[in-house]
Amino acid sequence: MSSSVPRPADPATAESPPRQAQVISIRDLKSHCSSCTMRELCLPVGLAPDDLKLLDTVVGSRVRLKKGESLYRAGESFAALYAVRLGTLKTTVLAEDGREQVAGYHLLGDIVGLDGLGTERHGCEVVALEDSEVCTIPFENLEELARRIPPLQHNLHQFLAREISRDHSVMLLLGSMRAEERLATFLLNLSDRYRRRGYSSTEFVLRMTREEIGSYLGLKLETVSRLFSRFQDEGLLKVSGRNVKLTDLPALKQIVGQRG
Repeated sequence: MSSSVPRPADPATAESPPRQAQVISIRDLKSHCSSCTMRELCLPVGLAPDDLKLLDTVVGSRVRLKKGESLYRAGESFAALYAVRLGTLKTTVLAEDGREQVAGYHLLGDIVGLDGLGTERHGCEVVALEDSEVCTIPFENLEELARRIPPLQHNLHQFLAREISRDHSVMLLLGSMRAEERLATFLLNLSDRYRRRGYSSTEFVLRMTREEIGSYLGLKLETVSRLFSRFQDEGLLKVSGRNVKLTDLPALKQIVGQRG
């Protein structure tokens, strides 16, 4: 299980109090939802300027996370949703045999924390894959505001629907696809997500390790490594460390039966 605090870098500081994720007060913010570049992918999408100003009053502190730090852990009380403003995060759950299972890979503009809605306790852990920053959205305040702003309530419902759809997609991925289809689907999904964020759809950095990708796709580490090598040999992509360049999107789509 990932630690929520980084290990001391120097033995001389080994007995110092553990460093917590840094919280930035809303008073110190230079930009809010109305000026955030990720707003069209997040809860404010499509809101009128006056509604954006109201949402600004709901968004609480920003939280900075160092690589490996936890935003929250399974079993903790649910109080807020979190919008990814910088960096990337992963969601993990414990499998029945005690192994850590990667259940989600979150990019800029994604909302995390929805796992706590049903029971008012989080059912998973969210860990930063690199230095990251999230906006805290207290759920009680968000619910109250959503009742006053129908478009915001619609956006919230859409996010909930997407979470359900994502769960169904993962079940399909793990239940019926061959190994090469799983990896091709994963890469194509990332390509589309980066495109919608205004980044290159063919060149990006995989912040998850091969082992974490295998955990997410239900594949062994050896299988993931073999498939990356095979795809590279077949000219579908080029890999350099965690940098990936997709060189033949049509061929990747053909693997999973997509057209175009």
